[in-house]
Amino acid sequence: MNTETETETLESVDAHQPLDLQMDVKETSACGRHVTVTIPRNEIERYYSNQFDKIAPMAELPGFRTGKAPRNLIEKKFRKQVADQVKSGLLMDSLTQISDSEVFSAISEPDLDFHQVNVPDDGDLIFEFNIEVRPDFDLPKWKNIDLTRPEHDFTDADVEAEAMRIVSRFTPAAPVEEAVQAGDIIECNITAKHDGEVISNEEEMTVNVRPKLSLADATIEDFEKLVVGAKAEETRSIKVTVNEFSENVEMAGKEVEIEFEILEVKRVASDLKSALERLDMKEEELRTNIRNSLEDQLKYRQRETIRDQISSSLTESANWEIPQDLLRRQSRRELERSVMEMRSSGFGEDEIRLRENDLRSNILERTERLLREHFILERIAEEEKVEETEADYTAEIARIAAQQNDSPRRVRARLERNGQMDSLRNMIIEGKVIEMITEAATIKAIAWEPPNEQQIEAIPFFAAGQVANIPEAKYEGGDATPIPGVKPERE
Repeated sequence: MNTETETETLESVDAHQPLDLQMDVKETSACGRHVTVTIPRNEIERYYSNQFDKIAPMAELPGFRTGKAPRNLIEKKFRKQVADQVKSGLLMDSLTQISDSEVFSAISEPDLDFHQVNVPDDGDLIFEFNIEVRPDFDLPKWKNIDLTRPEHDFTDADVEAEAMRIVSRFTPAAPVEEAVQAGDIIECNITAKHDGEVISNEEEMTVNVRPKLSLADATIEDFEKLVVGAKAEETRSIKVTVNEFSENVEMAGKEVEIEFEILEVKRVASDLKSALERLDMKEEELRTNIRNSLEDQLKYRQRETIRDQISSSLTESANWEIPQDLLRRQSRRELERSVMEMRSSGFGEDEIRLRENDLRSNILERTERLLREHFILERIAEEEKVEETEADYTAEIARIAAQQNDSPRRVRARLERNGQMDSLRNMIIEGKVIEMITEAATIKAIAWEPPNEQQIEAIPFFAAGQVANIPEAKYEGGDATPIPGVKPERE
């Protein structure tokens, strides 16, 4: 929508007679609209009449048989009783028409408080709401772009290195009385303080001693140096800065003191035989599984690299403003989506936790780019008529089920129960568009450089404390009223 104010007379595609309503839309930002809806008095009376039509055959009034009372007496007697049904019908039908009109493409629910809307005794019904919408923009060039893709043939040495890492993970660590050494495991209580006040605390946490420690919202660069030489019952402290994208907005960018109270020191003596017994597999089977897993992870890295390049190319000129509250809501969903993709690509929990912490360090910035990308991919899909099919849902659910060692039926039920089918649709559509862009691109192979993740330990500890989940908009309790068929993007 390019004009600041637009007035539209909407027509519904519903089977019943559409409302003769008027809508005034003001652009408050690239992604924001303020909407004023006017419903004429004759439409209000039509809805009242429809309600009276429903109750007239069952109405009981003194002196009259059931359903035989005069219409004027029925309307006088039951007008207050049907008022809420009339209001509900007017609001829901008008919001449905607004959604179907395609005057704008909503990406969130309107902030309409149902209980604050009152149907007047005389005159028109007027109500207002704010809503987040897909911005208007010129579609960037997406065909024949230049891309690079990392390639690698895994050697026996690669498989051996990964096997040793897995063996150490599945070999029990034994307590030692000695001081902490590099590569040891410590059991510790972790406390974060700001100005002497405790803001976060976790007890009996297991931490691998590596050069760098990644927290959920901060990084300790010299963790190994900090704890090496310490013994059980000793304490080590260090000051760190909470990252600027912390969920705890008040603590973002501030310095906190992290204290590690070491409870026990453990050491691993790698034992292939013991690890194979715990894994219940033979050595050759382990190595085959490792090679397959490494190849799956490389495919994930390739997809991620291609996606990042496409995203950067498409969003280079997309400089429209995205509201911060929208970014924070969507950032949580983006984090969950990224974790789900890594799990389905065969990554272990340690690698996923490291990636999750890394994403948290710039999650709002990443989410802003991905939202811009999503809007553009959605436009391309519309113009190229890219659509999802039931076969797409079946294939994607089967893939998720296989990775989670679950049945497709249970996975589908869980997705439907959690309201994630719309998110799955977005993933399918975006995947098809990305594939279409990739096929039309010029791709150059480059050598893959494996990430140096063995030097980093990641733990789910929030230095600034973990904040409560950001609430979703709801219809009940006087919050927001949903537009039927409209769900938040990337949910």
